Amino acid sequence: MKVLHVTPHLGGGVGKAHAALRGVLPAEVEQTFVLLEQPRDRRYVNAIENGGARVVVVNNLEHVAHLAGDADIVQFEFWNHPRLFECLARCPFPAMRSVFWSHISGLNAPLIPPGLMEATMRFVFTTEASRNIATMAQLSQSAQSGIAVINSGFGFQSSRRRVPARDSKPTIAYLGTADFAKMHSGFFDAIDGLTDDDIRVLVWGAVDPSGPVAARAQAMRHPARVVFCGETAEPATALSDADIFFYPLQPHHYGTAENALVEAMSLGLVPVVLNNAAEMAIIEHGKNGFIANSIEEAVLLLQMLLSSPDMRERISRNAIDHVAETRTPEHSARDFMILWLGLLSKWPKLCDFRAAVGESPADWFIATQRLPGANWGIVSERNAQQPSKGTLAHFESVFSGDASLARLRR
Repeated sequence: MKVLHVTPHLGGGVGKAHAALRGVLPAEVEQTFVLLEQPRDRRYVNAIENGGARVVVVNNLEHVAHLAGDADIVQFEFWNHPRLFECLARCPFPAMRSVFWSHISGLNAPLIPPGLMEATMRFVFTTEASRNIATMAQLSQSAQSGIAVINSGFGFQSSRRRVPARDSKPTIAYLGTADFAKMHSGFFDAIDGLTDDDIRVLVWGAVDPSGPVAARAQAMRHPARVVFCGETAEPATALSDADIFFYPLQPHHYGTAENALVEAMSLGLVPVVLNNAAEMAIIEHGKNGFIANSIEEAVLLLQMLLSSPDMRERISRNAIDHVAETRTPEHSARDFMILWLGLLSKWPKLCDFRAAVGESPADWFIATQRLPGANWGIVSERNAQQPSKGTLAHFESVFSGDASLARLRR
């Protein structure tokens, strides 16, 4: 079975997921990964190649079409990257058996254009929280039947499990995007609100020393409680000194599988999160973690855990068991094998992705920001500052001088 994966790159969670999957897929699955831009970080590229897959950086869309014609199945690793939208709209794809694996939830912007779910043969979410999107989009019966969920966030092996502290003050950790684009701005309020002495909080993630996160930490009543540890390539090692994983995210964040949360649970850290859909699809309140309805409630939960070693031990064991039973590369590899083998029994078909996303870079960007038929206004300058992934500034940096994008700022 020849599977072609079309992806902008293999960095971050996408590369990490496929490096893990490659290690457990059957040898008869021949994978080729087509990268639409040069990789900036080759860590997962190297791991995937060492696992026996082929990685190709293409120079033009005709090459992508040629590779698609030679594959049994073409899988698009989907998120709101400008190069992927360009490929979908402009590549002369042949008839093919197509799959989308969405690495954004679509619950908030960036949205998933409903037409893509209609155009492809199978559309796979990475979180159960996204299933409602298909229902709300009023998809055809055939498109509805093609919806699936396959997890992309995996825990560490059982050998990495740690023993929770009983005789010393528990340590709280956060690992992930240390930016208020994803991290909830009430994080530091919660830590300030704890009444215990000697609170120790480790924050792993890149922090701009002159940015709002650092400023908010400096304004705390108890700034010494928080230690900024920087980025880490070894999350298991980073979390080895912690007992509680405090992971409050913005209500409209873009995450799906939440790798950091799943990894922390697999190590036995007790998670405390806010009541966002993606996190609620992972955690069962009071069993394998805790879900707070507000920052104030999060303070109460943290306070309870700090003073209750028996509670921490029980939830820790349940968190480890839950990840081991539901969120492993083997589970996802099995689900993909079932899906791919099912597709092999179907005839390839032509897919009109352009009708779903539009023809111009402006169309592609807008398709991620509002549903078809919704009103669209001028983009504020607030969104123009940094070309972070999927923003208008990102599209402008990729398609420099494009007239359609310029009109969005008038």
